[in-house]
Amino acid sequence: MVKNELNSEEQFFEKAVQTERFVKKYKKPLIGLITAAVLAIGTGSAYDIYTQNKIDQSNAAFNVLMADPDDQTAQEQLKTLNPKLFDVWSLSKAMKSKDKEALRTLQSSDALAVADLASYELAAIEEDTDGLQNYAQKSGALLKDLALIDAAVLLLEKGDVTSAKEKLSMIDINSPLYESAQSLAHYGVK
Repeated sequence: MVKNELNSEEQFFEKAVQTERFVKKYKKPLIGLITAAVLAIGTGSAYDIYTQNKIDQSNAAFNVLMADPDDQTAQEQLKTLNPKLFDVWSLSKAMKSKDKEALRTLQSSDALAVADLASYELAAIEEDTDGLQNYAQKSGALLKDLALIDAAVLLLEKGDVTSAKEKLSMIDINSPLYESAQSLAHYGVK
């Protein structure tokens, strides 16, 4: 029993010596690895704090603009901190006031769906049948069917029943606007 205990202690000391040699041999790489891990965690945390601060500031500027749309300081701050949110706010403001120039500018926006909605809204405000048709033919147009209905209504107002029915027939049967288009084609004709 004493012999087994001594063997066990010898093994323990042997492992301790091996560990000490390993640490001495690879001391610098281990310190570098630990330092890199600490720096990565610190940098990640700092970036998260910076990003959250930027989001909080842009939300505060957006809230100020919702209360007072003419606040130039808040507009500049939002434009600097979050250009895409600024484009969404600008689209909302332009649609409310039917500002054609602002809508033209927003047609080149990088914000999700802003350029698409600005294109549709501009064509609808200008009552541009060709613009609505061009919008409806774009791949991925969000309001394709609505643009076709708008174009058909404009054509019906001009008395071009054949072209209006052609536009309405382009609406897919699975579209939520299909029944409205069929009703318009049937009852909208004078």
